[in-house]
Amino acid sequence: MSDMSERRYDLDWLRIIAFGLLIFYHIGMFFVAWPWHVKSSHAGPDLQPLMLLTSPWRLALLFLIAGCATRFMADRMARGRMARMRSLRLLLPLLFGMLVIVPPQTYAEIVEKLGYSEGVFAFYAKYIGFHGGWRVDGKPLIVPTWNHLWFVAYLWVYTMIVIALRPVFDFPGLHALPLRGVAAALRQPIALLLVPPLLIGVLRLVLRPVFGETHALIDDWYLHALYLSLFLFGYGIAKHDGIWQSIERLRWIALTLALAVYAVMIWAVVTNTGGWMRAFIWSLDQWAWILMLLGFARRWMNFDSPVSGRWRRYLTEAIFPFYILHQTIIVVLGHRISGLGLSAGSEAALLAGATVAGCWAGYEAVRRVGWLRPLFGLRSNQIRDADSGRAR
Repeated sequence: MSDMSERRYDLDWLRIIAFGLLIFYHIGMFFVAWPWHVKSSHAGPDLQPLMLLTSPWRLALLFLIAGCATRFMADRMARGRMARMRSLRLLLPLLFGMLVIVPPQTYAEIVEKLGYSEGVFAFYAKYIGFHGGWRVDGKPLIVPTWNHLWFVAYLWVYTMIVIALRPVFDFPGLHALPLRGVAAALRQPIALLLVPPLLIGVLRLVLRPVFGETHALIDDWYLHALYLSLFLFGYGIAKHDGIWQSIERLRWIALTLALAVYAVMIWAVVTNTGGWMRAFIWSLDQWAWILMLLGFARRWMNFDSPVSGRWRRYLTEAIFPFYILHQTIIVVLGHRISGLGLSAGSEAALLAGATVAGCWAGYEAVRRVGWLRPLFGLRSNQIRDADSGRAR
């Protein structure tokens, strides 16, 4: 294992791309037939194949990248300082989001689905009062809620697990640890290509029918098994140059496999066939896209220039506020425009344009106001200036 201590620009760009795709995926949720907070009158199955293009791998990739970033961070910080910093950067935005950013989503949802008419102030009093009387699609609507911010809660938990286990991971005599043993085995390209999707497929086949996908943290055992595994995998391979070389060599094979399996997956979903094999089709699609993206990014995007560097730094900071804001804009605006009689194309253009503009305006405002920065996961001006000073 060689020491890859330099910054991984390719992972920065993949994180930006994956979060950008997430924003447009949630715009698509307004139009696809799957259950969501609010719906367009044009919602139907036509968009489903496009949604399935990124659905299997987008969040899985983000957790893997987060694991890599956590490893680089862990090598620079003491455990206590890292726990404090990650808690501040994740829990404060999560709490702020649940109390301020997410409530408009819930309000729009119960107005649209339940015909709620008591007004905003009465709603918010019930929202922060743990009201248990709202049932949507036959299920109780738990409030306060985190909606799309569940990712932040899961990321904090996984980070704390790694911080707690760091003495075990770093102990020099424990070379037979499963994490290190797996990392060593996956230097072989054939193992790297086939073992992860096999394990992911078993998780999907065995755990998903039992636990489903709740995003509620305390009972979401299938997604924990999946996302924590990928987070730990990212942490484990972050500085294994041999594995990254294998990932890069597999990029064309992974691309071919990703396109082929995606076509099979769409056929299986549309025809409702495949049985238990659909779990492995899904997992193979998931892993092939992840492997392909990691490989091509390492080959083509792991560099910095004056122009690309400025954009990378700007977007790296902007993407978390974008993530916090985007779904509230989509849900509230989608609820407002759904009854205006617009065409599907007009709704989509308006929603996409307003979401990007709203997120951009929100970020530009937030980054200029010192007390707002921590609420959106940004470093305070004092910490940012201190870090800049150390860099100089």
